[in-house]
Amino acid sequence: MTENEIVMESSIAGNTTITNKTKKRHINIPVFIPHLGCPCMCVFCNQRTISGKQCFDERSVPDIIEAALATAGDAECEIAFFGGSFTGIDRSLMIRLLEVGYKYVADGRVTSLRCSTRPDYIDDEVMDILTKYGVKTVELGIQSMSDRVLAASRRGHTSEDTRRACSIIRAHGVTLGGQMMIGLPGSTIADEEETARAICSLGCAEARIYPTIVFAGTELADMTAAGCYTPLSVDEAAYRTARVMRILEDDGVKILRVGLCESENLHTGEYIAGPNHPAIGEIAANILYYEDICSAIDSEIAGGADVAGRCAIIYVSDGAQSKAAGQRGKNKMMLAERYGLRDVKIKGGAKLSPGKRVSVELV
Repeated sequence: MTENEIVMESSIAGNTTITNKTKKRHINIPVFIPHLGCPCMCVFCNQRTISGKQCFDERSVPDIIEAALATAGDAECEIAFFGGSFTGIDRSLMIRLLEVGYKYVADGRVTSLRCSTRPDYIDDEVMDILTKYGVKTVELGIQSMSDRVLAASRRGHTSEDTRRACSIIRAHGVTLGGQMMIGLPGSTIADEEETARAICSLGCAEARIYPTIVFAGTELADMTAAGCYTPLSVDEAAYRTARVMRILEDDGVKILRVGLCESENLHTGEYIAGPNHPAIGEIAANILYYEDICSAIDSEIAGGADVAGRCAIIYVSDGAQSKAAGQRGKNKMMLAERYGLRDVKIKGGAKLSPGKRVSVELV
């Protein structure tokens, strides 16, 4: 994702803002500040590589915003200071950037500001500054709530730092977002599920899930070359992502994104290894739909239904048909084989109970 790119945040359920019962696009205008203010070099991180920037030119920020607004149409826009640890950069620079962003808020051209930062760079003074300049959302790089995993990843903070930061952010009335990673060194499915549960319990309204990618110029690349770290496969990452997605969605946490953006140097020489797939979130969602369809059919069987040789009609909400069917119809084929079904049909537009992805009719 380049600094001039307007990025529509896409969640599994679709991330749109409802105004007067009509859907309105919401987009972030990302301003990348690579690695400035970050006190550590985590094993997985070379932010200069990920953002495609070797340096930061403060003078370019208005041009970045103006270029994005010029193509935004009637979308609801938000300026997002991403890349490094925004609240850890030089204080005068942070305030100057906030002043630039706040002019657009005051003029009504953007609705608000957001930023991403580390748990150990949040305190009451910082939050007072952020709220003064129209910051409505702070995304916290939680990554893991396992102190063992945090240490192995050289994060430089603890899970207690995360708990404290979340409490401070929420106390200032700011929307809290949590970013977590799948497949960090030493991390297990249990660790990742616990992190997802913490994201819920700590009051995060939004979340991003990033399967770990190995980039050139990182310690993780050296660990991979030495055999000290084994990246997840796409299938492994999708399964583990599905596990945390279920926890987050069941608690009502909006999933903004799964995986890095396509433009984040994933198809250059900077990418070394890891679950690099443009639809990793879609694959994870396919898994959840398959599991829920199986559960619904199993309930029919438990109630005495004879399934073999029948047609299963799977009802889902609008836009979810492809997720239920699976990539290239994989879910439909697996369901037919598992239950001996004559046919599997997916129909959208269903009015489902809250928290339900599917309903099933056997004919």
